[in-house]
Amino acid sequence: MPKVEITVPEHLEMQIAQMVEQGEFVNREEAIEDLLSTGLKAYKTSGPMDDEDRDAGIEDEGMMGHEDEYVF
Repeated sequence: MPKVEITVPEHLEMQIAQMVEQGEFVNREEAIEDLLSTGLKAYKTSGPMDDEDRDAGIEDEGMMGHEDEYVF
């Protein structure tokens, strides 16, 4: 399996750590893989937002109003 290095905001890392501590996932790697897979499936289903939706002030779900960049 290919390895990918990502940088995520502190608030997302804390949420992932909390899910692992609560037993929702065995470890961080499993959590990130599952959450990324789920996000990709949801994105594929709903598709990207067009510019008009973004201009109307509609935010992506789960971003909690943050405009953080993700590095893959």
